[in-house]
Amino acid sequence: MTQTPAFDKPKVELHVHLDGAIRPETILYYGRKRGIPLPADTAEGLKNAIGMDEPLSLPDFLAKFDSYMPAIAGSREAIRRIAYEFVEMKAKEGVVYVEVRYSPHLLASAKVEPVPWNQAEGDVTPDEVVALVSQGLQEGERDFGVKVRSILCCMRHQPNWSSEVVELCKKYQQQTVVAVDLAGDETIEGSSLFPGHVKAYEEAVKSGIHRTVHAGEAGSAEVVREAVDILKTERVGHGYEVVEDEALYDKLRQENMHFEVCPWSSYLTGAWKPGMEHVVVRFKNDQVNYSLNTDDPLIFKSTLETDYQMTKQDMGFTEEEFKRLNINAAKSCFLPEDEKGELLELLYKAYGMLSSASAGQHR
Repeated sequence: MTQTPAFDKPKVELHVHLDGAIRPETILYYGRKRGIPLPADTAEGLKNAIGMDEPLSLPDFLAKFDSYMPAIAGSREAIRRIAYEFVEMKAKEGVVYVEVRYSPHLLASAKVEPVPWNQAEGDVTPDEVVALVSQGLQEGERDFGVKVRSILCCMRHQPNWSSEVVELCKKYQQQTVVAVDLAGDETIEGSSLFPGHVKAYEEAVKSGIHRTVHAGEAGSAEVVREAVDILKTERVGHGYEVVEDEALYDKLRQENMHFEVCPWSSYLTGAWKPGMEHVVVRFKNDQVNYSLNTDDPLIFKSTLETDYQMTKQDMGFTEEEFKRLNINAAKSCFLPEDEKGELLELLYKAYGMLSSASAGQHR
């Protein structure tokens, strides 16, 4: 018996990683084609080998990527294809607008060279990666009718990459790229303050590049504070630990800071412990500006429906709250204002709201 969708209206997704949203069949195809060993030799076996059913430690979670990314990284054909198939996947989930993120450097080569980037003969460069992903996304947008933009990730453990990432954001602004992100292990103490990251985010501010930062998922509320005060982030990826600092939480709530919440991910990464109230419930009750997102659906064996069902069944979320959070996602997305207005109008119509004048009640 087919489960009734938790929310069968158009959705907006702002936090999903391209390298964590690849079809197992595609990984298998390129593993075989390129002679790269994988942990299983069938799509179902691969899905189970890569996927998680129970919470794992952060190192064990990150090791999942190492088990399959060599089949994709460094292949021009594979990089373009996973971007195209990503849009098809989101179309099936009822998503009308999505921002997908990735590290150009990690997709460029199966083996990441020491920084500065050493281009060996035949290697795909980070610049080429962005061009290929943008091409695949644009072809997917044309074929599947989902509006899609991309976010380029700096990595906390590689501050020497960050300036190049921002330069790529500037170069490809007209070809899907809308923002920069800082991802990776936020428990690296002071990594928000690494000069390479700070300099890159200063350049992003100066150049009008939008900014988001992973903060407060595994790290403390102080990491969120650094993301806001030092990196001048406009959105926070995850951000669950912000509630540990009530003054900071109140400040960001008043400033309408957007939190990219990933409920099912937070369970499997241990960012949320079952038995405790999930921070997203507090966000809901306090009418905070947030969205629901999948994060890494390949590894979490999920779709966006997983996160909607989890919040509906286990946390009492209603259709009205789903409407509110999607409208807030649209308002907080990194599209230009005219395109953002078109997206909001699409949602208002689909949600049975007479006009954008109704938006005030969905803050």
